[in-house]
Amino acid sequence: MTDAPSPLQDPAIADKIAETRARWDARARIHAADRSGFYRVQAFLDGDDSLDAVDEGELPPLAGLRIAHLQCHFGLATLRLKRRGAGEIAGLDYSPVAIAEARALAEKTGDAAAFHEADVYDAADRLGPGRWDLVYVTWGAINWLPDIRRWAQVCAALLAPGGRLYLRDGHPFCQSLDLVDGELKLLFDWRTPARAPLRWDEAQSYSGDEDRLPEGADHEWIHPIGDILGGVMAAGLTLERFEEHEWLVWDMYPGLGIEDDKGRWWLPEGHPRIPQSFTLVARKP
Repeated sequence: MTDAPSPLQDPAIADKIAETRARWDARARIHAADRSGFYRVQAFLDGDDSLDAVDEGELPPLAGLRIAHLQCHFGLATLRLKRRGAGEIAGLDYSPVAIAEARALAEKTGDAAAFHEADVYDAADRLGPGRWDLVYVTWGAINWLPDIRRWAQVCAALLAPGGRLYLRDGHPFCQSLDLVDGELKLLFDWRTPARAPLRWDEAQSYSGDEDRLPEGADHEWIHPIGDILGGVMAAGLTLERFEEHEWLVWDMYPGLGIEDDKGRWWLPEGHPRIPQSFTLVARKP
C-alpha cells in the first residue's frame, strides 16, 4: 500500500496508542454492559436496527453488500448493518476486549458477522485487499489516528473497484474548541503533530457509566478537513459527497448543548453556528 513506515513503528507514538488502547479495553466492557443505556443495547436485543444519525438513504443499497467496518468497538453498529441486509460483513478493532464483546453479542443475537482484532493500519492485510464494497467508519474514529493519509490509503486498499468509503465523524473545527466558564474558546491547534497528541485523563467514560477507567490518559489527534480530503484523494478515491453538519450525536460541550428528538446535539438558539460533524463519501474508480 505504501512504503512509508507505519506510525506504530515510532516508539513515541506507539506508547501513546498502547496507553489509549488500555482505556478502550475498559470502555468496551463498560459500554457492552450498557448500564447507563447510552448505547441502547437492550433496544438492539429487542430488534431495533437503527444507525446513529445515519440515514440508510445516504448509503448504497445494503442488500448483499460486502462491508468492512473499521474501528467497530463492541460491534453494535456492525450487527445493525447486518440486520439491515448487508451480505458479508467484518468488524475490526484494536481492542481485544471489544472484539470479544462483539463476538459475544453476535452469538447472543445470531447475527452473522466476523470480528477481527487488529490495528486499523493493518486492516487491508487482515481483511483482504480489494474485496469490499463499502468501508464504513463513523463517530469518534479518526481522532484516535496519528496518520490520516495512511488511514485513507488503507481504506482505498480495502475497496473493490467501484466500492465506496462512508465516513461520518466529529468536525475538526469543534475539536479545537472547549468550554471555559460556559463559553466556547479556541484552545487547540487546528492540526495535531503525530508525536504530540492531545492528552485527556477523564476518570470515567463519556457514556455516563460510573465505572472508573484505568489510570493513564487517552491521546487524540485533530486532522484538518484539508488533510482528510487530501488524504482520500491522494489515495486514489473520487470524492462523491462532502457535507458539514451543525450537530453531533454526543454532547460535545456539556451544559451548553441541546438534544433533539433524534439524539442529536445542537448549540442553543442564538449561539454562533459552527460545524460539529461531517459526512464524506468517496468511490474507488
